[in-house]
Amino acid sequence: MIAIGVPAEGEDEPRIGLTPETVKKLVKQGAKVTVRSGAGLRSHFSDADYQEAGAAIAKTDKEAVADADIVLTVRRPPLALAKSMKKGAALIGMLDPFADAANLDALAKTGVSLFSMELMPRISRAQSMDVLSSQSNLAGYKAVVDAAAAFERALPMMMTAAGTVPAAKVFVMGVGVAGLQAIATARRLGAIVTATDVRPAVKEQVASLGAKFIAVEDEEFKQAETAGGYAKEMSDAYRKKQAELIAEHVKNQDIVITTALIPGRPAPKLISKAMIESMKPGSIIVDLAVERGGNAELAKPGEIAMHNGVRIFGLLNLPGSVPVNASSLYARNLQAFVEPLIDKENKTLAINWDDEIVKGTAIARGGAIVNAMIAERLGTNGTKPKGGKP
Repeated sequence: MIAIGVPAEGEDEPRIGLTPETVKKLVKQGAKVTVRSGAGLRSHFSDADYQEAGAAIAKTDKEAVADADIVLTVRRPPLALAKSMKKGAALIGMLDPFADAANLDALAKTGVSLFSMELMPRISRAQSMDVLSSQSNLAGYKAVVDAAAAFERALPMMMTAAGTVPAAKVFVMGVGVAGLQAIATARRLGAIVTATDVRPAVKEQVASLGAKFIAVEDEEFKQAETAGGYAKEMSDAYRKKQAELIAEHVKNQDIVITTALIPGRPAPKLISKAMIESMKPGSIIVDLAVERGGNAELAKPGEIAMHNGVRIFGLLNLPGSVPVNASSLYARNLQAFVEPLIDKENKTLAINWDDEIVKGTAIARGGAIVNAMIAERLGTNGTKPKGGKP
């Protein structure tokens, strides 16, 4: 019987890797699931809920993972937890593969197989496993809700006998999953919404949600998307033209939501100090890229900065602020990923290392880094693991 362990997350992470719903489904497939006592409380899932679903409750993280073939986490766990796991066991979570390379290398050397869900290939078969999409969707929603709550004015236009309340203007920068949800949420709240992105394909999506697209639409713009659907880094010349257009637009906006990220690189700077100073007092910027350096020049991770009457929200882990939904979606992503790793007949761990999804997400195996991109960042050669192919 395959064993799955779920430890508790750190103090700053209220989400959890499995919910009672997904525990029940995995148990039906023959898995033995062990959850650390209290691990689900911050997502409002009690130990009793997990026990009713068929999970065992462990007193410590070490006990939860010691016999596990698969360990499911939200964030990258401490090195001590990996050392408590069996060699060859699979550690699956959002392991932040582009940060703290030394710690990642140390995790790999424990002999645990590491799978980073952020590296999920953008293919149709993997859509149900796409944690970035499920969590970004909630982040985009929460960014608008938080901004609206702090704005101190109404978002929709209101016509009353005493006069008209004008609609707020919301500008979304970066139209990925988070950006699209931010547009949709702001529109539902009645705001006038505009959006920008360097990828031409999203122009129609923006229009379909009732927002206006803002961009310098030259030849470089038409080629500004990777095969994987991500934004390419633009030339200095294009960035200058785009910045001029955006600077003129931003000064008249009430709320700006920035979501632009480039995988493996610092977030591009989209909002300069001068642009912030051009905005009206009371305006709000919500920087969803603050964990990667931020899109706004004055954004501070974990803080709400104030400059010339403009508030710059740099709050971290917005999906974690709606933990019930975030955990539910994330757990379903993990369940969809884990199920193909289980031999249905023998109820054992049976990873097909040649599978495209496994290849894309695996970053370590047999004590070695096996992902070429991560190996390059670590300064290694992607050495072959002991007893197998990289």
